[in-house]
Amino acid sequence: MPRDSFSHVTTWVFDLDNTLYPPHMRLFDQIERKMTAWVMTNLKVTEDRADHLRATYWRTYGTTLAGLMAEHDVDPMDYLTDVHDIDFSVLSPDDQLARRIARLPGRRIVFTNGDSVYASKVLAARGLSGVFDAVYGVEHADFRPKPEAAAFRSVFAKDGLTPTSAAMFEDDDRNLRVPHDWGMRCVHIAPERGEGDHIHHHSADLSEFLALLVDDSAA
Repeated sequence: MPRDSFSHVTTWVFDLDNTLYPPHMRLFDQIERKMTAWVMTNLKVTEDRADHLRATYWRTYGTTLAGLMAEHDVDPMDYLTDVHDIDFSVLSPDDQLARRIARLPGRRIVFTNGDSVYASKVLAARGLSGVFDAVYGVEHADFRPKPEAAAFRSVFAKDGLTPTSAAMFEDDDRNLRVPHDWGMRCVHIAPERGEGDHIHHHSADLSEFLALLVDDSAA
């Protein structure tokens, strides 16, 4: 039973985008368009070139922002403020998900490669405000992104969590490698399972998976 393999967990770490809301809500599509537009304007390149750089930096550095900082010395907060100026009304509240997360025993936190202000807006739109004990954005990792070990080390130290008694839920399977190596229970939340032995569990639906871990009788 999945519940048995989480009996030791006292801290539950959740990614934000495409994890705490399903991909079909397509919020991140807006962000990708804003990223491309920002790169076009600030690097003075064509749309095709900007889109290419956005995707290439994401693959190479973990996030587009990390690539822009490394290659072009951009101001991270200027960039984050711009690309997160989007329409959050595409998200809908999920009371059942909120109840299931709240029933997890122990500490519950969000760790995102976005900034914490943006994360708070997403959580509010999903009806998840107040469910988590802490929200950590990329600024809490000194703008180092997952999957870098330094990003996890910085945030985990700030939170005081012990990886061997923690679990992580994440849509990007790259971001589960370090948690796995540090002894965390790793759950890949995505339409298709990623490859590699660093994934302990997979589900296309976070809420349905959490229903296996908590007492859902009152849901």
